[in-house]
Amino acid sequence: MQKFYKLNQYITAPQLRVIGPDEKQIGLMSRDEALFKARQMGMDLILVADKANPPVAKIIEFSKFKYQQTQKEKEGKKKSKGGDQKEVRMTPFIAQGDFQTRIKQIKKFLTEGHKVKLAIKFTGRQITRKEFGEKILHQACQEVVEYGSQESQPKFQGKLLWVIISPLKKIAKK
Repeated sequence: MQKFYKLNQYITAPQLRVIGPDEKQIGLMSRDEALFKARQMGMDLILVADKANPPVAKIIEFSKFKYQQTQKEKEGKKKSKGGDQKEVRMTPFIAQGDFQTRIKQIKKFLTEGHKVKLAIKFTGRQITRKEFGEKILHQACQEVVEYGSQESQPKFQGKLLWVIISPLKKIAKK
């Protein structure tokens, strides 16, 4: 979502708190004084906080300001990287080698700080043997107990038996 900023003559507030291009506060002044000062410097006057009392405006080139804003957004996205939810699927009659591969993948996701949705998918007549799926789910949760904890009891949804495993705090920080 792109935010729109009021520039130069489109700013309507009579009094403004003005910040200079060096990020230092210049002080309170009227809109006309601030516009005059910005034009003297060959820059734009941008309203950054219109809800403040008095509103805050910044003297800076608009292109430079937009670039700074996109950099801040990118930085914010980098910080919130961890915490996505990954899904790992198994069947109730999974082979031991495949099971160990999936467990290794789950451990990797949990150490990276992601939540894992572990789903057992029943196909065809397998749905009549739900206890096998519950056994596999329980076994998988036991295998990853030092990496993550089960958020809630296993749930059935259609032909899926699933549970969400969230990473332990001390593991996720490494």
